[in-house]
Amino acid sequence: MKDIFFFDKMLTPVIITFVYWILLLIAFFSGVGVMFSGYGGFSFGNFLMGLLTMLGGAVASRIWCELAIVFFKMNEALQDLRANQKPPQ
Repeated sequence: MKDIFFFDKMLTPVIITFVYWILLLIAFFSGVGVMFSGYGGFSFGNFLMGLLTMLGGAVASRIWCELAIVFFKMNEALQDLRANQKPPQ
């Protein structure tokens, strides 16, 4: 618990993983919504747009979450460098 209160361990990477799964669900349900939207109900064009919505949403959410995680990995690497750095003489 001390690690969390003094920011020695980051809590946000765990939250970003949860947000990623939520974004995947949103992309899926948005794609299904696009498939069955419109005046005619289900059509081949709507089906393709729904698949593209699912695929695009999944890829975009993955990229966004990976970029957010990269910042935390950079922070960890910098902390390791600082901890292992020898003082100047």
